[in-house]
This record gives sequence, structure tokens and C-alpha cells, in this order.
Amino acid sequence: MNLLKNILKDRIPLLKKEIKDLIDEKGHQKIGDVTISQAYSGMRGVKAFVCDTSSVSADEGLIIRGIPLMEITHILPEEVFFLLLTGKLPDENELADLKEEFSLHLAVPDYVWDILKNMPADSHPMTMFNTGILAMQGESIFRKKYDMGMKKSDYWEATLEDGVRLLAKLPALGAGVYRMRFNKGDRINPDVNKDWAGNFVHMIGLPDKDGNFHRLMQLYLMLHCDHEGGNVSAFASHTVASALSDPYYSVSAGLNGLAGPLHGLANQECLKFVLSVKEKFGGVPNEEDLKQYCWNRLESGRVIPGYGHAVLRCADPRFSAFIKFGQQNINQDDVFGIVDLLYKVVPGVLKEHGKAKNPWPNVDAASGSLLYYYGLKEFNFYTVLFSISRTMGMISQMVWERALGIPITRPKSVTTNWIKTNF
Repeated sequence: MNLLKNILKDRIPLLKKEIKDLIDEKGHQKIGDVTISQAYSGMRGVKAFVCDTSSVSADEGLIIRGIPLMEITHILPEEVFFLLLTGKLPDENELADLKEEFSLHLAVPDYVWDILKNMPADSHPMTMFNTGILAMQGESIFRKKYDMGMKKSDYWEATLEDGVRLLAKLPALGAGVYRMRFNKGDRINPDVNKDWAGNFVHMIGLPDKDGNFHRLMQLYLMLHCDHEGGNVSAFASHTVASALSDPYYSVSAGLNGLAGPLHGLANQECLKFVLSVKEKFGGVPNEEDLKQYCWNRLESGRVIPGYGHAVLRCADPRFSAFIKFGQQNINQDDVFGIVDLLYKVVPGVLKEHGKAKNPWPNVDAASGSLLYYYGLKEFNFYTVLFSISRTMGMISQMVWERALGIPITRPKSVTTNWIKTNF
């Protein structure tokens, strides 16, 4: 990991100076105003802090370090993690250096498995996964060095060391939870010769004769890596980390947010809807029948899961990447066929109905159907897979927040009476 650290050591002082100059020159200028409605509505759209790892454009979707997502869907998760941290894609030596660091920290400590074995048999996979992360908090380098009097200028390096070690273990932890929770047999040990996604596929133990499940996991873990700083999981992680809680605590906080049904559970709700369509029609319906089915659903007051985006004015590029993968590899599958047909039908129905101003699909409208095809049919495990990926973004944001000395998050709240009195 020395190559990665050296890049960051060169870039951190440059960005610190750039930010200091910005604050000195323009710190008094406003970047937005907050309305009473926003204060009561989850602060949606309020510009309140900076996140440089990624941004979400209404017209382009996810942009990672200035690069539109669709330009880099071919890269490995390890490469996107390097990009999130440094702003550049790794060269061959830098990628090998990071992979080697991951390979040193693949194994989950035995005491973690002992804890998970003693949890109730019907525990939610996310509860088990998050418990495993918290159980490893005693491994934190940041905490140990902080207790010894670490300098503020070294916070980022200890955060990075914790983050990389935690990330390296997540495929083994996630796969182990899957096999334990769903009675799939003994755990499978990691293989130091496999890439990050390949190890997950290896350890989860599902068949992959043609290697396409491996390629799907590379794509899935890359696509879910980050989504700017204001989503629930990223912001929760940011807030907890700002108190100088170590990455184990901070990632756990973020993942507790990701477990909520309005955030990380959406893909399974989308898949349930697709399967209900298949059951009703006995396979893939024709376009007119599906259109009428969607109209009836909207008229009854229900939504069409995965459609109607709050930000995007186009199809989520993550959705587009999954659709392309499905069309190339599983276009004969009925479940995917329904997903593909819904994309042709639903935006037009929503526009005509007026149910959604922005009727475009998000990533969840497609991802579940692909996981289902390759044998991951336990819906409540999907958020664990999401979590393995999204931790890359949380860690990257954390490293830079500690490098730049971002202070503790402490917005000012007001009371309803204050608003009534002052407006």
C-alpha cells in the first residue's frame, strides 16, 4: 500500500492549501439558502458540506472524481477504490500494490465467527454482518494510535490502514454470513490469488461455470461504491467519523442507515414486484398487457418500485450498465425479460399518469433480477452485498475528512416556535 500512501501524501497538502485559499478568499459567500420546507423535509437539496469523491448529476447520474460512471464500468472494484481515494486510476504497479495489501488481510478473526454462531438462527443477515464489523473494532489501528497520542496530521493514514484492512475482510465476512445464515455448509476460506470480487464469488459457493457471476460481482461492487455525501449511509458515516470514531464504528453507523427500507432495501422490493408480474402472466407478458397492469397498479394507489427518481432526469447509469450486462448474458431469462420490458413501458406510463415528474429507473430496478438469476435468491441478503461495495465510498470520504481536518459535524437546529416567531 506504500504506492497509494505516497500519492496521498503528495496530494493532501496541495488540497489543504487549495481549500485554505478558497476559504480565505470566498469563505463569506453563500452556496445556498434553506427554506422552512427543507428544514421539515429531510434537508433535501440543502448544500451543507463538501464531498469530492463523487457527485450525482441530474443529466448524467453518478460521476466519480469527475468521470461519468458509464466511462468506467469496465474497471475493477479495487481500481474504483483507488480512484475514489486519489482522483486517478491506478497503473499496473499501483493496482498490484493495493491488491497485495488486500491479500494480507482477507481472514476474519475466529472470535467473530464465534459471536455470530451464538446469534439467533433467524437473525437478519445485515444484523450479523454489522455485528461482525463492530466485533472487530478492537483491531482498529486508529484507536490504538489515538490512545497513544497520535498527531492530527497522521489521522488520515491510520484511517486508511483501518479502512483497507476492513475492506479486505468484507467479502469473507459477507460470504460467511450467507453460508451460516442460510445453511449452505461450512465457510470457504479466501484465496489470496483471486481479486476482491472473485474471492466473494469463491467464498459464497454458488456455481459459476462460465465466469459470468464473477463478472457480475465485479460490476455490482464497482457500481455501488459511492453516491456523493448526502445519502443516509454516507452522511451517517460522515457524522460519526467526525467525532473521531474509528472506521469500524463509522462504517457500522453508515450500514445501519443502509439497512433502512428507504435506502438499501429497495432492490429486493423491485425484484418482488417483477416476480409478481411473472406469476400473474406465467412469464413475460406482451407490452400492452404490461402497460395495462402498470396502469391498474398506479390507479389503485400503489407505486412501481424502482421508478420515479427524485434527482435524475435520465435513466440511472448504474441501471443502464446492469441492463447492458443482462442483455449480453441472460436475455433468455424471463425475470430479466420483464425488467427489460418494464424499462420500455413504465417511464411512458408514469409520464402520462403524472405520478412522477421524473419517471426514470434507479439502480434497484435491475440489480435484483441479475442476482436472482445467478442463484442469490435470499432477498434479505442483498443489502449485505450493497454494504460490501458502499464501504469503499465511506472509507474514501473518511480518509480525506481526516486528512483535511474536517471538524465535528454540528448543525444548528431550531424549534417550531422559533420558526413561527421569526417568519
